[in-house]
Amino acid sequence: MIQAAPNVYDAEPIPSEARAEIDRMLKSGDLFRYTAPENAPVTLLEQEFAAFMGCKYALAVSSCSAALFLSLKALGLPRDARVLIPAFTFAAVPSSVVHADCIPVLCEVGDNYRVDLRDFEAKLDDTITAVIISHMRGHTSDMDAIMTLCDARGIPVVEDAAHSLGTVWDGRKIGTIGRVGAFSFQSYKLVNAGEGGIMVTDDADLVARAVIMSGAYEHNWAKHMAESDADLQAAFARWQNQLPLYNLRMSNLSAAIIRPQIDHIDRRVHDGRQNHDYVAAALNASPWMEVPDKLDLEARAPDSIQFNLLGMTDEERKAFASAAAARGVKVQIFGLSTDNARAFWNWQFLPGDTPDLPSTRSMLMRACDVRLPARLRQTELDVIIDALIMAAEDVKGQPRAYGT
Repeated sequence: MIQAAPNVYDAEPIPSEARAEIDRMLKSGDLFRYTAPENAPVTLLEQEFAAFMGCKYALAVSSCSAALFLSLKALGLPRDARVLIPAFTFAAVPSSVVHADCIPVLCEVGDNYRVDLRDFEAKLDDTITAVIISHMRGHTSDMDAIMTLCDARGIPVVEDAAHSLGTVWDGRKIGTIGRVGAFSFQSYKLVNAGEGGIMVTDDADLVARAVIMSGAYEHNWAKHMAESDADLQAAFARWQNQLPLYNLRMSNLSAAIIRPQIDHIDRRVHDGRQNHDYVAAALNASPWMEVPDKLDLEARAPDSIQFNLLGMTDEERKAFASAAAARGVKVQIFGLSTDNARAFWNWQFLPGDTPDLPSTRSMLMRACDVRLPARLRQTELDVIIDALIMAAEDVKGQPRAYGT
């Protein structure tokens, strides 16, 4: 009997510890983060997440996109400031730049899904005011090189770590290397609240601006202070009534769902890494697929797997995706999926003409994406592996043995 392909879309169950708090809130109707004078679930989440990340401050908001937008606004960038971003990212990233009244500038990304440092350095000129680095699908670019280039020019770096909670670069947690880091709690991420996001920073002035703009009207910003913090209190006083409110707050219900999952992050990272590396080793044994190596200083936290198809035409790649789907495994080929939100040429809201980015375009036409949640068992991984390998063999035939 052939085992059916596993469901890769359901998340892990929400920990039982969340239920009592959720029941309490449902009975009281107390879902707004600023109702309680202190220790609201959102406030506690911010404190706990900051402690987990080793940062001074965290601000929980409605989405990672909101966190990116607020990060740019809190940096005080002028209108039409040029923000350099990788061309391989989700449409929400250039959208956040546009929402912040700035102009996205796209740099090339290589076959390993990471920033092309030569193109990055060439475009990091005097017209660039800020940088967003997307650790897209958990693939971390060379943060040492990027920070050296940006620090030398005094350019702030925002880390889009939506896919990278739990990833470590040379002993430092991703999201804590740049000026500010942004994370996602959307359902397909490592921590699931359906929707939600959070930003982390050590910069008191930046977080004060972001808190006020997130919707801390009047003096509700005081509920973001767990203890005496002279720098933060001075920053709040400085920006009181000076900034517009965008109302991007997180609700207490979302925070109650997220908080108990923090204790599960390390285990999910371990299991997800094991699953990824097990599948990667099998796919790399095929002549038709290649999973790029991680960088030496990177300890990644994958919840999906990406691989490049080798020696196939566009039509053969489409046939491969169809053959995998027939076996129950959905393969998204970024550049060949209709209206894919990760293909830069579909971002028609960008100002000006679509940029010419041949390296990124070539990669996107070959790069495949398959969900691989940490909860999968080895038998389920084997089903996915077999479906992908057999789909490639359907298109290209079985590889010949050595010497034949």
